[in-house]
Amino acid sequence: MRGTLLRYRVMASVVGVLLVVLILIGVPLANFDGTSMWGFIPSTPSWVTPGSGAQDLGEAITHNLGVAHGWLYMIFLVTAFLLARKALWEPGFTVVTLICGTIPVLSFWAEHRATQRVRREFAPELASPTTPTTPAAPPT
Repeated sequence: MRGTLLRYRVMASVVGVLLVVLILIGVPLANFDGTSMWGFIPSTPSWVTPGSGAQDLGEAITHNLGVAHGWLYMIFLVTAFLLARKALWEPGFTVVTLICGTIPVLSFWAEHRATQRVRREFAPELASPTTPTTPAAPPT
């Protein structure tokens, strides 16, 4: 259980940080130039000049981190699902935990909530040492 929880926590943190950077830095820099965005938002704030270095940085962030977040989110889904199966979570708790990985900042709350639940329900198993014991060397 310890390894499954660790993998889940690492993936939740990585995905959460990438999503925050993507949504709170990359998207505003790339798109907040006063024009319409995504075809349904008629006008955005005029925070950056079209074609500026800041907008180019935003485009690079959204392109590169967007792809990285997409792939890493798939790995997060697998690690969260494996933890849910091993911890015997009910479907509702599992679905909320998985969906929270798509919402900036809320993903950190979901990771904390899931970690606390696993630590509470599997305290004896998590407290036991994980280092294998080696047999004593034969007497010489």
